[in-house]
Amino acid sequence: MPDTLQFLEMPNAPADKADILILPIPLERTVSFKPGTADAPRAILDTSVQLEFYEEDAGWSPFKHMLLSVLPEFADDSALTDTKLHKTLSELVARLPSDNLFIGLGGEHSVTPSLVQARMPEPGTVVFLDAHADMRSSYEGSRFNHACPVNRLLDQGHKIIMGGIRSLFESEVDRIEKESRINLFLDWDLRGKEQWEAFLQMVNSLDGPIYLSIDMDVFNPGIVPGVGTPQPGGFLWYQMIELLESLFSRKTIDLRGVDIVELVPEPSRVSEMTAAKLLLKIISFWGYANGFNQEPQAGSQTLMEYE
Repeated sequence: MPDTLQFLEMPNAPADKADILILPIPLERTVSFKPGTADAPRAILDTSVQLEFYEEDAGWSPFKHMLLSVLPEFADDSALTDTKLHKTLSELVARLPSDNLFIGLGGEHSVTPSLVQARMPEPGTVVFLDAHADMRSSYEGSRFNHACPVNRLLDQGHKIIMGGIRSLFESEVDRIEKESRINLFLDWDLRGKEQWEAFLQMVNSLDGPIYLSIDMDVFNPGIVPGVGTPQPGGFLWYQMIELLESLFSRKTIDLRGVDIVELVPEPSRVSEMTAAKLLLKIISFWGYANGFNQEPQAGSQTLMEYE
């Protein structure tokens, strides 16, 4: 396999020139059911070659106008403790240029607080899309477990909007009921039109710094079967698109970062394709909301030959 990872086979721009930064994070330390999250970033990027440059929902080709860089992957180092590993990850991301869209491509969900700490050091709002509440104070002996990211985000002082949740532990229910910084939208409740509209309205009305975290198990397993801990129910594709459209319809959105995590590659490659397409949608919607469609055509797509 080549050492240089690419999205849509486009050349990688220098990090300090790129409008989009993608950091592959093939971390798989605490997976508790189906293994394979370490293989996800490469599988998603490899699958992206099957996408088209044109993004049909916003109606433009974002990479004609934006430069993209897929950074060298952040590889696990078994010699490091969980604490040191996540500190190293956060310090790496904090050193990256910040006037861009940062996307962390996991890997397991334990990476999210480390990315948020680097990109959103002051209190903000995390839109947390997941099948699970992920609010354990620790799990299997580690506070850095993939079952713990929301607890760590609360420790950092952030508000949390949770959507698609359909698996909770008793202590997590108690914490949610007592914690005013959490707005919970259970997956079953989002089946109702009024609750779904309330969810979209809350996302649309956010201000201040925002971070978006997408665990791929938020999707219905019929749409994305390749995840570490699948659950019945979940988002369908166009629900996710409607949510993203609601989020990015705010022209003044201060989005500090995004992550896509917990994918496990599977033989059909449908899951990887869904993640790759989701990545393209996020890039397109963010770029359009920030006016890149009005910029000169000097993006990554223009630097390669294609048919």
